[in-house]
This record gives sequence, C-alpha cells and structure tokens, in this order.
Amino acid sequence: MKIYTKSGDTGETSLWGGSRVSKSHPRVRTYGTVDEANCCLGVAIAHLPAEGSETIARLTRVQNELFQVGSELATQAGAKNACPFVGLIEIELLEKEIDSMETVLPQLQNFILPGGSPAGSALHLSRTVIRRAERECVEFGSHEPIRPELVQYLNRLSDYLFVSARFVNFKMKCPETKWVHP
Repeated sequence: MKIYTKSGDTGETSLWGGSRVSKSHPRVRTYGTVDEANCCLGVAIAHLPAEGSETIARLTRVQNELFQVGSELATQAGAKNACPFVGLIEIELLEKEIDSMETVLPQLQNFILPGGSPAGSALHLSRTVIRRAERECVEFGSHEPIRPELVQYLNRLSDYLFVSARFVNFKMKCPETKWVHP
C-alpha cells in the first residue's frame, strides 16, 4: 500500500463514510489539531525515563483515546464508525488520575510558567494544543451536532495534561517557575 494517494492534491480530503470536504473545513481543522496534540504527547513520552513506565502507560492510553476522538470527528454525519467513542468512563478516569497525581504534588499557591523538564515542557505544549482542539470542537459544534462528551473529554484532558506536566517535573526534581507579577 502506498502512503500517498494523490486524492488530496486538489485541497480536499475524504471523511469516514465517503464524502469529500475541503481541507480547510472546521471538521478537518479540529481533528487535525487533535492529531497535533497526539504528536506532542509522543514527544513528551519520548522524553520520559523508562522508570516512568506508569506515566508512559497513562499517556499512551490517552494517545489511543485521541485516535478515537479523531476518528469520531473524521466521520461524516450519519455514517457508521466502528471505533468506540470516548465518554464518561474515560472522563472519570482522567479525573481519578488527576486526583491521584495531585496527592503527591505541592499545592499551587501561584501561577506557574510552562516549562521544566523536556517531558514536562512537551506536556504543557500538549495541553495548549488540546485547548485549541477544544475551542475548534466547540466552533465546529456550532455548525454540526457533536456529542457533548467530546468537549467534556477535551476540557478534562487539558486539566489532566497540566497536572501531568507538574507531576513529571516533580518526579524529575525540576522546580516550578512561579509567574512574577510585574
């Protein structure tokens, strides 16, 4: 199978279900941003030490969930998608893991600057890309119906990635940089 099909050379792409849309369509922009966030997570995972295998496993699970989100967003209205949707179970798991990570983190007293270790920095970047995906999903949802769980999942995931960045930096003994009010 060749990786290139040339079918997108005119600026259109196929959705799951067969219809073709412009590559600038809000649907395509939204699932493209989800894909971008997934790539940022891959960078974060690549920077984690092997002893962070539990964190690697959690982030890899999130990468798989982002594929599910992208699959749903890439499916035209009315078409069947064999990929399961993310929903309340995945949202609640993110919340449970946020609560678990926060038990070992110092309580935030100030705003902090994104950064720290390479893995922590990549997680902060992932968080901002997920926030953009969330905004694009909301905008797309104003044109076509979407499940509210998609926005809820992306919203919770951005919180999860913020706490994950703090957690990774804490475990790697990288101090947080407080924002200094001018």
